[in-house]
Amino acid sequence: MKIKLVLALITISLIGVSAAPCQATKTMIEQMPAKLETQFALSALPPALRDQTVYLLDPKKGYHLSRQGTSGVTCLVQRTVWELADFRNDIYFPLCYDAVGTKTYLKVIMDAAALRAQGMSPVALKAEIANRYKNKTYKVPEKAGLSYMVAPVKRTVGPPDMKVHTMPMPHLMFYAPNITNEDIGAVPNLSVHSSLLYPFTDKQGIAEQSYMIQLIGEAEKAKILADEKTLLDDLCAYRDILCLPSMKH
Repeated sequence: MKIKLVLALITISLIGVSAAPCQATKTMIEQMPAKLETQFALSALPPALRDQTVYLLDPKKGYHLSRQGTSGVTCLVQRTVWELADFRNDIYFPLCYDAVGTKTYLKVIMDAAALRAQGMSPVALKAEIANRYKNKTYKVPEKAGLSYMVAPVKRTVGPPDMKVHTMPMPHLMFYAPNITNEDIGAVPNLSVHSSLLYPFTDKQGIAEQSYMIQLIGEAEKAKILADEKTLLDDLCAYRDILCLPSMKH
């Protein structure tokens, strides 16, 4: 009887030890190679604008300055979408903010990464970000501005069902805190692509963090995909979830 009890305790112990790493693997962010992450982040900008500041992610600490640019524009690859209240390891969202966005919306993204690295749960993180907007720790942009997101690929939530997809969706996002589709007369239908070709708003987690979205036209989108073929190949080789559907065999 004692032997059976000891064996049972050992079994439980081994299950406990092995289960934790397995669970952690599902949400643990893998650090990208620095060169690839830099190129991916800067691909959010038109080629002529890419002499900019870049932050790279250390999953154990948060973002750190890797490259100082010549203007107020800052680029990174977002890996935590705080508004989902769900930590995943397969989010890849290259974006660049102008000077006013760097001080406001980009700060939220960087803080979210740091808080995640410190061990905050996804539900607690979402509540913390919302509270910081409520108590004015986070400010909204004081003037017009935009975030460049013209990269050839991203993996995050998106149309038609707002689930996580790998997709080519180059676009621009203009700051529009507390603005709704009704305010601008937009009637987007996420399942009908043609309805998204004109500006519409997207409330990302909270009303203060709303944007007007303008998709890049199909001809320019095709050019971006062609021009960035090497990057697309490198990303696909790095991790198959970053392969566009057309690249899979």
